[in-house]
Amino acid sequence: MNLYNLYGLIFLFFSLNLSAQSQEDKIYNAVDVFVANPSAKAIENLNQIESAFWKNLKPKTKDELLAIVVLNCNKAYYENQFGQTEKAISSYEKAWQIYQKNKLSSYDIIEYCLKPLGNLYTVLGDYDSAENTIKQYFFIVNTAKNYPDAQKQKFAAILNLSNVYQSSGKISLAIELLENTLKTEKLSNSQKGILLNNLGNSYLLNSTGNLMRPENHRKAENAFQSSITYLQNEKNQSETLSNSYRNLASLNRQWQRFEIASSYLEKAEKLFLQTPSQQPRKLAKLYHEKALLLFEERKYVESEKQIQAIFRILIPNYNSKNILPDQNQLYAETVLIDALDLQAEILELKQLTKALQAFELSFYIENLLMNSLIYENAKIIAQLRSRDRTEKCISIYDRLYQKEGKIKYLEEAFKISEKTKAGILQRYRSNIKNASAEEKQFLHQLQNLNNAILKEQQKGNLANISAINKFIKKQNEMMLSLKKVQSENPNYIPEKCDLKALFSKLENDKAIMVYYFMGFENQYCFTLQNNRISLNRLQVGDGKIYNIIHFINYFNDSNSITNDISGYNHSGKTAYDLLKLPTNYVYQNLIIVPDGILNFLPFEALITQESSTTNFAKMHYLLNDFKIAYNTSATMYFNSNPISNLKKTVLGVFPIFEKTAFELSYSKKELESIKSNFKGKYLENSEASFSNFKNNANLYSILHLSTHASSGDIETPASIKFYDQEILYSELYNLNINPDLVVLSACETGIGKLYKAEGAMSVARGFQFAGAQNLLFSLWKVNDYTTSVFMTDFYKNIKNDIPYFEANTNAKLAFLQDKSIPNAKKSPYYWSSFVYYGSVSAEEKSTNYIYYIISLLIVIGLFLVFNHYQKWKIFTKFSKKRNTRK
Repeated sequence: MNLYNLYGLIFLFFSLNLSAQSQEDKIYNAVDVFVANPSAKAIENLNQIESAFWKNLKPKTKDELLAIVVLNCNKAYYENQFGQTEKAISSYEKAWQIYQKNKLSSYDIIEYCLKPLGNLYTVLGDYDSAENTIKQYFFIVNTAKNYPDAQKQKFAAILNLSNVYQSSGKISLAIELLENTLKTEKLSNSQKGILLNNLGNSYLLNSTGNLMRPENHRKAENAFQSSITYLQNEKNQSETLSNSYRNLASLNRQWQRFEIASSYLEKAEKLFLQTPSQQPRKLAKLYHEKALLLFEERKYVESEKQIQAIFRILIPNYNSKNILPDQNQLYAETVLIDALDLQAEILELKQLTKALQAFELSFYIENLLMNSLIYENAKIIAQLRSRDRTEKCISIYDRLYQKEGKIKYLEEAFKISEKTKAGILQRYRSNIKNASAEEKQFLHQLQNLNNAILKEQQKGNLANISAINKFIKKQNEMMLSLKKVQSENPNYIPEKCDLKALFSKLENDKAIMVYYFMGFENQYCFTLQNNRISLNRLQVGDGKIYNIIHFINYFNDSNSITNDISGYNHSGKTAYDLLKLPTNYVYQNLIIVPDGILNFLPFEALITQESSTTNFAKMHYLLNDFKIAYNTSATMYFNSNPISNLKKTVLGVFPIFEKTAFELSYSKKELESIKSNFKGKYLENSEASFSNFKNNANLYSILHLSTHASSGDIETPASIKFYDQEILYSELYNLNINPDLVVLSACETGIGKLYKAEGAMSVARGFQFAGAQNLLFSLWKVNDYTTSVFMTDFYKNIKNDIPYFEANTNAKLAFLQDKSIPNAKKSPYYWSSFVYYGSVSAEEKSTNYIYYIISLLIVIGLFLVFNHYQKWKIFTKFSKKRNTRK
């Protein structure tokens, strides 16, 4: 037998053997071959094996499905090793979904799937998904009998959860979790060292401003040193020991002890290089820390070398000649963002336009990350990261303008500031508008589950942990299904700000726009009027910003202003001057886009001219100069629809809460006043339930809610009270309404947890998410009596077809001029609480034009018909005469 025939027989035998193999064995053999020689190219073979498995229409056994779970977990592990983080997450998600759906067992799904999946979510900033995943496997370990390595997995859950809390800004929760674990659990030296390292990092992050509190500095340093003591004699802990040294280096860098920081980093690098598996990403992070230290030491050339080393590690075919990588080489990776941001700061020292290019690449990656996120909290945190970069870009554009005097730099500064204004709200509304029915269903279900979790968590020690886990499990399933649907749709691209069109709209509305950007170092104020843009800057660190905060503090209670009228007068004028509002103006319509703490400032109550009067009606308010409307962003103002001219009908919600501690006695008067002027449906007392409101909300042009509301606090979300239940602001998201106006006649409806980029997570924001464009709401606790007086006058204006923003101004002016109201009640505390957000465009006349055109055409038509008829009559008559002559 020749050699050729021998090879043929061997191949035939091998083929027959493969065909005789079960599907399960084929999958496991493919995994074994892959693990023996893993590569990015070899992953494709696994994908083909899996694809063939699903194409086969034969019923799948549990053993075969488990084999696919194992395949995806192994594939995900190596995808992560090769820097394909998003693909790794997708593979782990698929494995977990199959494992859950088919109720599989006999595989350590926590160790090989859920733990790495939770960690990867953290890496990409998907903190809600990370937290949910960790809590799921912690619950599995706690409830399963004889779970293998239960203590090990519990420890991993605590450690990883503390990492999530740190990354998502929940520092106090991280500290509480770690301190309790160190006090109450039996831990090995290695475990103590690892937790102490994390605890030190939490203390390091628990700072205010640029400098840490001294006690946190001491606690952090002690924790890191203790961690080193526990770990230095333990086997296989070189990476964690390296992390402790890196944290000590970071701490000393912050305190400008550069030599000490450098020595710690050298120890950290030496230890890291001893670790068996050096992931490229972790090495890149180490180099970024070295680059950061060198930058702080002003060793910019050496710092740049470290950054280029990061690019070489993370970007295949990176060309160092260009300094910056090509955009098409980039992918979702936070270490790349950090490196590009640092590179931009170095370039800023010599090449401003090149620095802007580097920041633009960071924004590009940030958008990739944002599009991979599902949960609101994670998106907000990602947007806050972009916010710091945005401030640096505005500063560069401002410097270029000062240097060259070209207005295009101010225009670009405005456009880039707009990208982070209420971005989450705009994304949500865009997604809902363009989503398929299936996607909308998943979004609604996901939101409902999130609300259920929040409500159960609010019960504190009485919360049902099993119920929370059940919700989290279901939420996770929904999230994976939603991801699958969204992956088939194009990613959201933020709408570009068209300044020419914006100026045109302002001109049509006869309005000026004052637009604020509250940064870490500066407050920027853009003014747009007469087709021109100007920029003013106020340093945050020089103490002047506290003068604005001092003015806002006057509205903390009803007595602060009346007890210090002259102080209020002075503070109001100081704040007015700092806020750089227009003094030379053609138009009286003023659009204000606030930011940061300015979201809580009643601009109408600012003092434009200081006086010694104690008569509140005679003070010089900004209210006297302008009719003011607010907006969350320039884009939302631009996209706002003109107010409808259709007949206005009201859905009134008046729980009143008679004979209870919550009774709103003047709410009845408010009800009677509105009811006498507007047709509609008025839900009183027990009828004012949330379900009744939901069922009727789309049937009326004005939604008026006269009730109690709360701004919440750090842990508790904002909420509004119906007769039968209290509703969280996020429970309003799914209403899917499009009213002409929403009036929230209740306390603190515009107040909630504040994010610089997004604004306040308030009841009003909940209605904006639901689709409302025009809203009137309050900035603090409002008085029942004065609110009813204000609302009566506000609705009188609306009945007379006065635009909403102007009706708001008129009602306030009327309140000040009302002689029946005593001077004390005319304090700005009582009349300036309600602010209007929305359109200032005049009522739509299109339907009237159509009516007039149709009417005119009918008249012309009738005239032509009549004229033709008259001619016909004359012709007939003439014809008859002619016939008679014959």
